[in-house]
Amino acid sequence: MAKSKVVYVCSECGYETAKWMGKCPSCNAWGTLQEDVKVDIPTARMSQNSAYSVVSAKALNEITATDEVRFVTNIKEFDRVLGGGIVKGSVVLLSGDPGIGKSTILLQVCKAVQEKLNVLYVSGEESAVQIKMRAERIGVQGDSIKIMTATDTQAICEYINSSQPDLVMIDSIQTMTISELSSSAGSIVQVRESTNMLLRTGKALNIPILIVGHVNKGGEIAGPKVMEHIVDTVLYFEGERNQSYRILRAIKNRFGSTNEIGVFEMSEAGLIEVENPSAQLLSGRMANVSGGCITCIIEGTRPILSEVQALVTTTGFGNPRRTATGFDYNRLSLILAVLEKRIGLCFSNLDAYLNIVGGMKIDETAADLAVALSLVSGVMDKPIDEQTMVFGEIGLSGEIRSVSRANARVNEAARLGFTKCILPKACIKQITDCPASIDLIGVSNLRQAIDAVK
Repeated sequence: MAKSKVVYVCSECGYETAKWMGKCPSCNAWGTLQEDVKVDIPTARMSQNSAYSVVSAKALNEITATDEVRFVTNIKEFDRVLGGGIVKGSVVLLSGDPGIGKSTILLQVCKAVQEKLNVLYVSGEESAVQIKMRAERIGVQGDSIKIMTATDTQAICEYINSSQPDLVMIDSIQTMTISELSSSAGSIVQVRESTNMLLRTGKALNIPILIVGHVNKGGEIAGPKVMEHIVDTVLYFEGERNQSYRILRAIKNRFGSTNEIGVFEMSEAGLIEVENPSAQLLSGRMANVSGGCITCIIEGTRPILSEVQALVTTTGFGNPRRTATGFDYNRLSLILAVLEKRIGLCFSNLDAYLNIVGGMKIDETAADLAVALSLVSGVMDKPIDEQTMVFGEIGLSGEIRSVSRANARVNEAARLGFTKCILPKACIKQITDCPASIDLIGVSNLRQAIDAVK
């Protein structure tokens, strides 16, 4: 009979130790050692199985590639992130903060596919009545959707084997348990083994499985990192709970691109697709107000116009405050330093607050020029023309460097009625089909950009 022993495994680096410690000796992370159960298989059985195991290999040219089968949900933003739909036999891990809309989007997928697929919805957190109440709120109904409230992974897999639905949803993996394991629900071993059992079941029956995963206080998926490795697709739901917009982003996708995003808006009737996020993010913008500037970011293949707001005020403390929402704080400090050194503007006695409207998060350097111009507009109290869009990367010498996809950014601005675009001079040659309705102003440094908006 196999013997088991308790070990403690670091969720960050995988370091194992026989006793619990507050700090991992390998990666120096605090509070990451979690209980695990290690099973020792007898040597005789291991040698017998390994010695007589028969394996084979095939030449690459002998393998025939067949087209993958996808279930299209007709939720365009969801299908876009997955690469065109849910692939048969795939395992998708969906994670996000509490209350962000994970369970809601699963029910909306049920609503979208209920006419052509039989769906099994397994919940370990809510009762069937609670699921029914949410389903009625967003208009989900039909006999093709089966609801199961269970946490026993083995019993769930046996039911999947017997009923063989077309699509399975697990909400959530942290509540699933295997009775043979002594650890509690949500532990590393339970989450890992439950995911493995569901994965084997889905692959064997060619049934796609959508799994909800909770996140910890650091924003990462709770549980072992290996869970993200064994699944086919990992999706993150982003957004602030007090904001209406939600961003669905793929950080791993074996069947499509990881650069696409889906934009949704949370409402009482569920998540609503935002097919034109640029127009939505720019709605309600005030005219002739200093500190605002429009830029264009690229999310996957989609250009999105976003508004950068800056508020610069005299500080009431010894050290000025620097606050950035939706933008990297260190990048903001760098841009402020460049403005002080190269332009001569003094921010040492001023508080600077930066905000990206709509809960968007910008992590590409193409927004540098918009951030700098919004700070200049705020400190000089002079508004920037509301029909102007800017983009470009700022170097430490104050130069404006080129960015990718300049042609797509300009066309998106022209489509939404902007008449002037300030961009790096090196990007002018990338513009092949510039609309006649927009004027392009190429700049080489920050001084030229500031003069262009006056």
